[in-house]
Order: sequence, then structure tokens, then C-alpha cells
Amino acid sequence: MQKKFLALALAIAFTAASAVVAYSFTCEVSAVSGTSVTLTCKEANAKKLAVGNKVKVRVKHKRQAVEGC
Repeated sequence: MQKKFLALALAIAFTAASAVVAYSFTCEVSAVSGTSVTLTCKEANAKKLAVGNKVKVRVKHKRQAVEGC
């Protein structure tokens, strides 16, 4: 009986994790004004967003050269 519950819990966990990944996409910053940021996304991705939605933004860092001696 415990094995069935464990299998069910794992299935739910993997389903929830894949749903989170499905809504990640890349946009480009087009304007910054004070505390407001305007993003430009592809039309298919923009349809997934609505006014008032909270989004998580990650900045893509440029790689710096490694200096040797």
C-alpha cells in the first residue's frame, strides 16, 4: 500500500515540475524607465502573459575572460 502512495506522490511531483518548466521563455528588454521595465517577446510567448501577472526575471550575464599570469 505504501508503494502505491509513493508512486502516486512521485508522479504528481514530476507533473508539477514539468508544468513550471513549460512556461519559461526568453524576452528582450526594450525600455527601462525608473522602476518600470518593458519586455519584447515573441507573439506566441506574449499571449501567455496578462496584465498583473507576476514574472520572475533572470539576467543573462556575459562571460568574463579569465586572466592568466
